[in-house]
Amino acid sequence: MKWDELADQQCSMARSLAVIGDRWTLLILSDLFLGAKRFEAIRERLEISRTILTDRLNLLEQEGVLRKQVYQERPTRYEYKLTSKGVELYPVIMTIVHWGDKYYAGDGGPPILHTHAKCGKDFVPVLTCSECDEPLNPRETFARKRPKDPRFPAVERGPV
Repeated sequence: MKWDELADQQCSMARSLAVIGDRWTLLILSDLFLGAKRFEAIRERLEISRTILTDRLNLLEQEGVLRKQVYQERPTRYEYKLTSKGVELYPVIMTIVHWGDKYYAGDGGPPILHTHAKCGKDFVPVLTCSECDEPLNPRETFARKRPKDPRFPAVERGPV
């Protein structure tokens, strides 16, 4: 499968990767979640070329992940804000950050701490079941295809 064919695949992972699957897009999203809003702030922090940043921001806007809003008329300048679709990427970004903190932070610990405003405590993200609120473990889950016809059961796959 070629990179430019991902969006045409039936697989939800492939279609998602067509939008957020490159390193720059994930870093841009991370910066947006950390409060960056303006082109130059994102560009300087990530040390990314204007062309690449423009391309990624345009894709995220086209896909409805963010919207741009004018904050200056002459010259026209924009702020970039996550839409509700973009905000729903928070668990994805936090899971990647947590994985990086766990395996690559070094002796000094994570470079950024995340605090839950409601309780005031630092946290690590936990993936839980939407039905029973128990933490999810890949060895205790399985995937199955949605049946096309209820008379024919789908093939099930066991835990990892």
